Amino acid sequence: MAIRPIITAPDPRLREVSKPVERVDDELRALMDDMLETMYDAPGIGLAAIQVGVPLRVIVMDLAGEGEEPAPRYFVNPEILDPSDDLSVHEEGCLSVPEYFDEVERPARCRVRYLDYDGAEQILDAEGMLATCIQHEMDHLEGVLFIDHLSRLKRDRVLKKLRKEKKERALAAAE
Repeated sequence: MAIRPIITAPDPRLREVSKPVERVDDELRALMDDMLETMYDAPGIGLAAIQVGVPLRVIVMDLAGEGEEPAPRYFVNPEILDPSDDLSVHEEGCLSVPEYFDEVERPARCRVRYLDYDGAEQILDAEGMLATCIQHEMDHLEGVLFIDHLSRLKRDRVLKKLRKEKKERALAAAE
């Protein structure tokens, strides 16, 4: 397993639509293992493959709290079925939009069909933080960031700050 670099906004690769996975094999499981290790190291609770530069429809997550036994989840080619009409608001952050958090409104519940770590089809009924996290990560598969759900003013302010920080890091590295 290896920790991979996480791509941060405004990198244009984050806007790519991820491609479906053809089959779950050892190479894909190695990617998922790397993604999980990368997510834990960051630390975060969810990561889409595009965030490590791989445009495939793959998500890993673990919502276990601090001091709890890890509970990793793997979603290959996930599809949201039956999102609820009722909405909920959760504060979200993103490893690709570092150090920024804001409230986002999403369907409170959803059903997800996906392939698991071994390639078996699964259906999961999700609500609360699990539903929010799945929808957040699935947005990445479509090239959408959580800041796209905010007002244009807030989104532009965050992107401007990230561009400035990226430029400052590049200048410091060149010295």
